[in-house]
Amino acid sequence: MTASFTRRSLLSLAGVTGIGLAVAACASNSSKGTRSDEATNPASNGAVAGPGSAKAVARSLAPAQVPLAGGITITVAGSGLAAVRGVTVGGVPARDVRATASKVTFTAPHQAMYTAGNADVALFTAAIAPRPSANQSSDGNGSAANDGQSGTTQGDAAASATPTAAPVPDVSAAVATTTLAYAALTAVDRQLEYAMRHWKDYNLAEYGTMNPIGGDCANYVSQTLVARGWQQRDDWYSHDEGEAHSATWTYCPAMDPWLTSNAAEFGLTKRTLDERDKVKVGDIVFYDWNDNDSPDHTTIVSEVFTEPDGTVRIKSASHNQDGPYRDLDEMITIQHPGGTAWFHTFDA
Repeated sequence: MTASFTRRSLLSLAGVTGIGLAVAACASNSSKGTRSDEATNPASNGAVAGPGSAKAVARSLAPAQVPLAGGITITVAGSGLAAVRGVTVGGVPARDVRATASKVTFTAPHQAMYTAGNADVALFTAAIAPRPSANQSSDGNGSAANDGQSGTTQGDAAASATPTAAPVPDVSAAVATTTLAYAALTAVDRQLEYAMRHWKDYNLAEYGTMNPIGGDCANYVSQTLVARGWQQRDDWYSHDEGEAHSATWTYCPAMDPWLTSNAAEFGLTKRTLDERDKVKVGDIVFYDWNDNDSPDHTTIVSEVFTEPDGTVRIKSASHNQDGPYRDLDEMITIQHPGGTAWFHTFDA
């Protein structure tokens, strides 16, 4: 772990929440009585009377289509909206909620599993605290052991640093509802859409699995980069269901320096663990479990979550262990005590 990652930060997180054959590396997540027109009209409204106040009505929503990664400001126009304090989108709490009598604005959260489709927008008179996405895990493809797991797994509740939060209210309790549509509009959307589709359902038909020769993590990360728009090339490739592949595609100690050497071409910047405030969804993480300057594991950032005290939490999707929202700090303190990590972040 880097010296800049302070004891205070760790306590805050815990409290609140061979090679010649190119072997693979990785040392061993409706509105009440929803009307039929809501399925096709993202701005359609459902409303109920708020206690002791004028009936809240959501008449329109803009923009009606948002990226899977969210992060844009949404405006709901209507009437009787001054008492709105909380918003959920597809059951995920939104940040930056502001309300007047005639409109509510908020920042759209990412779609829960980066999947395109309509989502209910529900307005509540109570504030709803955002919370990090909960991890899931699967060893259905036989990869769990290849993470080099030394500590407790994230499937074990005792290992989780995620705080216990009040349940998100059901959409039926909302004072008004409307709908927006999530769509894969950007390169990052397409990358995370692929990552979530294949975090446990491996794309064996195209890329096979590298678990029998060490682990599938780099193979998985490379696949998500293709989904983002990267093209295979002579020094980075996988063909014939993974039977023919480069070390840079499947082997962490080869992939990491290759990314560094080509950083200017790819638009990447290598960053240390204490630069996590510059990390974004879709960026690449490498982990060194035993702090020997050689990476053992790699993942794709799936969520950047800022706690109320300003602590930045990084969650990522991976094979070995297979999971969509693995917590970086749990991985290097609970699962692999003494481990460290670094990032390759996209400049744009």
